Amino acid sequence: MTVKILALSGSARRDSLNRKLLEIAASGARDSGASVTSISLADYPLPLYDGDLEAEQGSPENAKVLQRLFAGHDGLLVASPEHNGGYTALLKNAVDWVSRPTATGESGVFLFSRMVSAVISASPGPMGGLRSALAFRGVLEKLGSTVIPQSFSLGAAHKAFADSDVLDPRIATDVRSVGAALAGITRRLSD
Repeated sequence: MTVKILALSGSARRDSLNRKLLEIAASGARDSGASVTSISLADYPLPLYDGDLEAEQGSPENAKVLQRLFAGHDGLLVASPEHNGGYTALLKNAVDWVSRPTATGESGVFLFSRMVSAVISASPGPMGGLRSALAFRGVLEKLGSTVIPQSFSLGAAHKAFADSDVLDPRIATDVRSVGAALAGITRRLSD
């Protein structure tokens, strides 16, 4: 069985360090036989989640599109940038909208609870976004996702890349192993 993994970054920057790291992890998943769909949340703009807005206008179309993307995948690979010690508002807002009831009336939380997830992070700081990654793991666990123990946080990430390639092959191997672990565990749990 080919598992399908949705890969997304909590950064909207065009030259995002987290997006670069995400693509390396996604290559590890692909090398392990998974089908990976990489998306940018910048391509799915959403208003800040507001219960009154939802009650008056319903879910925005991009929230529905994201829900369909989540529904069509078995695993979730997230790169969580760190803003002031926490995960980004962009990432949390997307999760808040996806977790709302779907067009069929089912709980959007179910979309997370049926997925296996992995979280990685990159930051110019010495801890590599570890605080954001740990905090975002907590959000995924609260939503019922099975979050694998394998993760990676890349410190001094602004010095680690030449274009989209990481300079240290050991780092590339470690990051790819997160994607491979996600693919393998997702496959085992799906069987």
